[in-house]
Amino acid sequence: MTIARSTTSLSAKSPGKRFIDLLPTPAVSDPTKTDQAEILSDKPTLSHALAMDNHAAEKGLAQQAFQRQHEKDIMDLGWNESEDEIADPLVGGLENEELWLLVRRFNKQVYHVKSSQHPAPGNLDMYIADEENFSPDKLRASIERLYMTIIVGIMAAWKHIARIRSWRERRRTACFCFAYYAAWAFDMLVPLHGLTLIGLILFPPLREMMFPPAPMALVDAKTGTLQKPEAGLLGSYDSVTGAPENYKGEAVEQEARNFVNSIASIALSSASGKHSEKNSHSDSEDESPQDATPDPTAIAVGAADAKSKASGAVPAADYDKTKVPMDTMLWRNMRPTMFIIASLTDAWERVANALSPTPPFPSDTYRLRLAALVVPPLSVSLFFSSYMFAKTVTFGIGLLFFGQPIISRAVSRLNRKYPHWQRILELRNTVLKGVPTNAQLTTTLLRIGEANHAPLPPPPRSTSPPPMEPAALTPAHLRALGDDTPLNASPEELASAISPDPTAPSDNATTGAADVDAAKAPRHGHRGSRLLGFLKGTTKTIVETTLSADKVKAKTGSMRAKDRLGAVPPPGPEHRRSGPVAFKARYCGRKGFVVLKPQSDMQGPGPAPVVGFVLGKDAAAACEAEGVGGGASGLKASWSLPVSRVDELRKVGGFGWKAKLVVGWALEREVADGLEIVERETGARWKVTACPRRDELFNRLVAVGGQRWVSM
Repeated sequence: MTIARSTTSLSAKSPGKRFIDLLPTPAVSDPTKTDQAEILSDKPTLSHALAMDNHAAEKGLAQQAFQRQHEKDIMDLGWNESEDEIADPLVGGLENEELWLLVRRFNKQVYHVKSSQHPAPGNLDMYIADEENFSPDKLRASIERLYMTIIVGIMAAWKHIARIRSWRERRRTACFCFAYYAAWAFDMLVPLHGLTLIGLILFPPLREMMFPPAPMALVDAKTGTLQKPEAGLLGSYDSVTGAPENYKGEAVEQEARNFVNSIASIALSSASGKHSEKNSHSDSEDESPQDATPDPTAIAVGAADAKSKASGAVPAADYDKTKVPMDTMLWRNMRPTMFIIASLTDAWERVANALSPTPPFPSDTYRLRLAALVVPPLSVSLFFSSYMFAKTVTFGIGLLFFGQPIISRAVSRLNRKYPHWQRILELRNTVLKGVPTNAQLTTTLLRIGEANHAPLPPPPRSTSPPPMEPAALTPAHLRALGDDTPLNASPEELASAISPDPTAPSDNATTGAADVDAAKAPRHGHRGSRLLGFLKGTTKTIVETTLSADKVKAKTGSMRAKDRLGAVPPPGPEHRRSGPVAFKARYCGRKGFVVLKPQSDMQGPGPAPVVGFVLGKDAAAACEAEGVGGGASGLKASWSLPVSRVDELRKVGGFGWKAKLVVGWALEREVADGLEIVERETGARWKVTACPRRDELFNRLVAVGGQRWVSM
């Protein structure tokens, strides 16, 4: 009876579902005020509170263990099982493939987190720090994320517009046309758009009525008609190319990687001065010296200077005084650029999650708040003529252009009287307060598993190419309004469009433009290929020799060599079999397990988690250790500390990024990276390396404690 009363009370006061949340108060606090949450049940943010909620409405397997939150053991939901053996859903209201998509992208986005003692903006942690660290890897991840969210979203919206403009679905286009010109005739265009926007926000079924779904790859962006997907078949629904995938979202992720790779390839080609030199002898069997050399785009360093020297120009490194200033200026502005990209993507994700909330976040609160924003301009538009609207807009433009003295004085006054007024106006503190980004949503989902002592299993890995078979088209993926035929295409035309095309684009596909094809050609003849193969074989021998030498250097005390031991695990999936309690890793080069489990003698409501490193090769013995620092099993930890004292987590590599590229290219093997853990009180650091499931360990450490994290 006691448990039942507690559950009811918690459900009645579920965070984010109260009426007062419709009118959020900006959460801007005194920067000198600090506090520290120790465990998950302290609920320092909305994310922690939602994770601790009972979720009585709908539960997945992880949430069904709610009554186990005061027990000591950890439930394994299938960490080392195939996806077919994992219960679906793990979290109520979310399919496993959606959950795995979020976790997979979270792993690529978040590299380094630090705990904060200040209240979180918007009452959600895992936000991007203003002083976020820059690295080329993070810039690449930011651009990939920009593609997967904003660019793909804009392309989908444009293809919906193209469908309407094509008049292929006559009933729908006629309804749009009639509504537009009727509102135009009565000078009611602004009220029509306002009411439509409110309807789309508050009534999700209206979205599919006005904009029936269709796979993007099947819609021509220019004509809005049916087209053959660029990949040659329809293997995915939400990708631009329609490429096949093993798990939802993989095709878009691969498109994002190739999007960045293509930009980098074009940039390197421009820097090296590569351009077409085809002539009438290009098809002969004889190869020129140029054909026998590797592609210059593969040698980024010195390519621009080499071109200058070949052209008879003065070497840039010796005489060009613009090189260093330009390099410095560009690199100095890389961090602000990366921050702007991340902020734009965050805002896009927040709006998307407000319109289509994911449990456990409330389903109506944020939509009502957004719809309420449209009501004032809608009400004003009923009394404003088009002439008054035009005059008001042009007056505002003039004020912005010529009112610099007035604006400057107003801003200075605000800075004096309200030092944090910019924070108050941020969307995450006002309109979108409590609305998560995808990273914040993923963190909350991971915390749900930790709150129930049932950590969510990691996303399955694709070990084989996706099947070259067309995806099934159901009404959930392709639909039209009323009696219209989707895309005005017959069943035969649809079947032909989605079926595999034997002439589909390959790695050497042409674009139809001779100059573009010549510029993007990756090879320069058979001799160049043989030379690259020889270099690869030589590099492989050098890498293997270096890895063997590391074992000798490690015995002599070299820390760098110890960090590299085991970083190239044997091929096959077996080396990844660990978790959710014990994770294979090395500490100071010695094999063992990072153990993360509750500690019964810690203070607080329920067993508090402790992390430590246990030497040995027996995962079962490591999991059975009573206390990570040594217990009934007699296992002695090299180090251990309560998770509540972890201040910083940083993903690190056993190799530098250049060496990692070389190893991956020469050996064609996965590289197991590491994790650095920093203690809050003393600043002590522990670095574990050669951890195949480094991302999963990182996610558990992020989710299991009461810290408010900031992404660095």
